[in-house]
Amino acid sequence: MKTKTKIIYLISICCITFFLWLGNEGDNPLTYRGSKLRYSAGLIDSNSSLVVREAVARSGIVASTPELVMNRGTYTVDLLYQTDEDGNVIELWEQGNKIAGWDLEKDKGEFSMEFTLAKDVEQFAIKLNYTGSGALTIQEVSLTPRTLFYTDTYFMILVFLACCLVLYLLYQRHLQKPIAQEKLVDACIILGVALLATSSMFLTYLFNGDDLCYHLARIEGVKDGILDGQVPVIIMPEALQGNGYLNAMYPYLFLYIGAFLRIGRVSIGLSYKVLIFLANLGSALCAYYAAKSVTKSRRAIILAVVLYTFMPYRFTNIFSRGDLGETLALTFWPLVVVGMYHILLGDRKKWHYLVIGFSGILQSHILSVMFVMGFCIVACLVFIVDVWKEKRYIEIGKAAGISVLLNLWFIVPFLYYYFTEELGTEVLRWSGYFEQSINPSNFAQTLNIYNKQYFSLGLPLLGCIGIGIIYLVCDRKKEKTKLDSYLVFLLVMGVVLAYMTTGYFPSLEMSKNEFLNSIMTMLQFPWRFLGPACTCFLFVGVFWLAKSDILKPYRNLIFALFIGLNLLTLQTVPTDNIHMPYDDVLATASKGHDSKMAANIGIFYPHEWRLEGVLDEQLTTSVIVSDLNYVTVLDYKKEGTKSWTTYISHEEGAFLELPMLNYAGYRAYDENGKRLEIEEGKYQRMRITLPGDGIEHTVYVRFGPVPGFVAADIISALTLVGVGYWYRRQKKSMAISV
Repeated sequence: MKTKTKIIYLISICCITFFLWLGNEGDNPLTYRGSKLRYSAGLIDSNSSLVVREAVARSGIVASTPELVMNRGTYTVDLLYQTDEDGNVIELWEQGNKIAGWDLEKDKGEFSMEFTLAKDVEQFAIKLNYTGSGALTIQEVSLTPRTLFYTDTYFMILVFLACCLVLYLLYQRHLQKPIAQEKLVDACIILGVALLATSSMFLTYLFNGDDLCYHLARIEGVKDGILDGQVPVIIMPEALQGNGYLNAMYPYLFLYIGAFLRIGRVSIGLSYKVLIFLANLGSALCAYYAAKSVTKSRRAIILAVVLYTFMPYRFTNIFSRGDLGETLALTFWPLVVVGMYHILLGDRKKWHYLVIGFSGILQSHILSVMFVMGFCIVACLVFIVDVWKEKRYIEIGKAAGISVLLNLWFIVPFLYYYFTEELGTEVLRWSGYFEQSINPSNFAQTLNIYNKQYFSLGLPLLGCIGIGIIYLVCDRKKEKTKLDSYLVFLLVMGVVLAYMTTGYFPSLEMSKNEFLNSIMTMLQFPWRFLGPACTCFLFVGVFWLAKSDILKPYRNLIFALFIGLNLLTLQTVPTDNIHMPYDDVLATASKGHDSKMAANIGIFYPHEWRLEGVLDEQLTTSVIVSDLNYVTVLDYKKEGTKSWTTYISHEEGAFLELPMLNYAGYRAYDENGKRLEIEEGKYQRMRITLPGDGIEHTVYVRFGPVPGFVAADIISALTLVGVGYWYRRQKKSMAISV
């Protein structure tokens, strides 16, 4: 690279970095006019202020800001107001608990107070408490950080500089050892497809979805668990007002990415968007390597990448349903489908495709694992003769064994809590399977995000079905291969799975059977079958298009048509009619500034996986004692899953209950290190029986380590090391043979 080129390159990097820095919103105040607050009483006047009067109001909380996910630090709250009476209060709340409050003086009209959050908070809100008399006008509420709300801009600058460095190093390597043009083109296509699929997330705000609030809570909970020192994270320590929430029941491996971004003070909104981009990139990569392992047709490989990444059902999960777990699981379905082909009929040395695919899905979404297991069992039964004759059960055993050992660190805690703990699991079966069936007419449509029950195969995948039928009918004279047999299986499997999503499937009659109804309510929604069905149709279309003699003259036309039709998916993703980033010229925060901290979306902890029967109103943040006359709590502190309670008890057999849910794995000790028994208290709190000697004692409580969980972690780690060693030896032997 010439000196002149290097200088231009560096100047360009500096300019772009400067413009990125100029766009920093992390230190901008969050400002809410009275009309933008959440209010339960009052009227909005012509100045967009909230006016609360005796005639239309009541005493108590009348208005609040949206709930925010905020980092620990120092902030300033400002309020512009008018009031006729003293006694109105501005309050700070976190997870339903008041943490601070200040009186508003009637003669001032302005209020400003600096406060410090000692730790990260998940549901922070500013609330206005009205006395019930006189008039209170709330003009504007502002929240300003001393440093930054979040470090999104600096993270993007770091990513940009890292990409520039990688490009420079790749260019230098290319000069010494030229990279094949085919590889460069493929890399550009994969990256371009991933960016294009994520382009709808480039909004300044975070678009909401049905389950998004829960997955944001999971990211935040994993972050808190990491800071608590849990490896892996079993309990979300700050959830449910600090009472804790079980994390081991929903796969969370990939959430560590978002969690570490949150530790770096990246906003919860951008952390989620990064996960979506990585899911899109992973989908493109998995489709690429899966197709490449079967066919040499670059047209088929590229078509597989585009069709799979832009599959309508993926976009429905991302935007409409907000289902991060199933979105991540769909990333690995191509490897499962192709991995089964290699194990049963293809290159048996590629059994690791199934291991990667199965492990990826297991670490993303538990219900998707059931679909994978069902698919694999049916495939093995269909091709049992080939498996037995060629002794391919050896590869099946390898794939199954390695998959279990690699994921034992997650499987053991999951099974332990599922079968031994009294968890609220019945809420998972709320759905009536038949009522959620899909109208088959939707299959031919493009995506419509705004209809929450809209699910489609999309025209390109319907075209893949057509290619399969044409091949079977018109190319029947062609010699059939094992790949053809597998593709016939995929075509039939895809049709059956798609049929099972519709109202024509007799799910209503099947639900009358207790056993079948149990399975169907566990699956909840029939549209979950669309993921594997679409994957089956995809490979049928791209592989037989590459093999078909009848369609050979039309391959380029079909390729262009399918690509074009699939790009229509992006046209229906939610957009905003307001093209300018600001609501008005006087706005102090750009549209979406607060949504980066989950405002108007919030964080939610569902009832499943709580201890049985625990409701929000039953939670407490203080220590409960059996009798205040005999037990005195001198001090209580909690950090993560660890707590310290100092007390004096004058009654033998008295007890205290800690504001921590009694999940298995917690241990209690006294100040001398003696193990104390943790009993089940009211509303599933931890209960500790106390000695009545009238002496000051301390109870120490902490989570883990659980021996069985640690053993599973070690086995999985050793398996991973062993697999890495095996892979390295395989590469060396291949290099020597070449």
